Amino acid sequence: MNRTDRLYALVEELRAAAPRPRSARTLALRFEVSVRTIERDLAALQQSGVPVYAEPGRTGGYVLDRERTLPPLTITPAEATALAVALRTLTGTPFAADARSALHKVLAVMPERERKAAADLTGRVQLLVPASAERQPPAPAVPGPLREALAAGRVLSLEYVDLAGAPTSRTVEPLAFLCGAEHWYLVAWCRLRSGVRCFRLDRIREAAVLDERIPERAIDLAELDTLGWDLMPLTELGV
Repeated sequence: MNRTDRLYALVEELRAAAPRPRSARTLALRFEVSVRTIERDLAALQQSGVPVYAEPGRTGGYVLDRERTLPPLTITPAEATALAVALRTLTGTPFAADARSALHKVLAVMPERERKAAADLTGRVQLLVPASAERQPPAPAVPGPLREALAAGRVLSLEYVDLAGAPTSRTVEPLAFLCGAEHWYLVAWCRLRSGVRCFRLDRIREAAVLDERIPERAIDLAELDTLGWDLMPLTELGV
């Protein structure tokens, strides 16, 4: 067994044993190498960010934190290609960079042979895009605090520029992201206006997550005035 395969096997051995520890001697016998080699391998895993910890004591050893690791990802080249095609459709949205990052993470954990097959298959897929797409302005990135507040159910403090170009300070309760015909918006309950408002992402100058949790409000997003556009939640798209 070469070192790369052994490092992978070490992680899976510790994963299977967790939360019980495995001593370096036990692992050395398991992989038929010296204790010194196992200790070097475990140090290399720790340096690369694998959550392996040493527990002291007579019954101690090395433990893998299962809550911070994922088992091996089994994905076919066709599935990887499907992901690439689906994520490519996010081009021009505030989530394009996140989509690329997600795809790179998937490819990084695929075996070399499957990754090459996926790259070959993906290279045979072409997407038609409107000729005017290149002239469209880039979509604004979603500020980290907005995503954090929406996921954690926290109140936001915003520095916002309104339609007239005047800066305003708002305390809002984020509800959802909304994709419009030309812009992306944060839908939120605005405490200044005592009602639901849509804030254009490209007009948000600063955002900070507050400690206060969002109170319960009886708000139906389907009743929003969206200027004739129908709302389509991601759950209807199978996401």
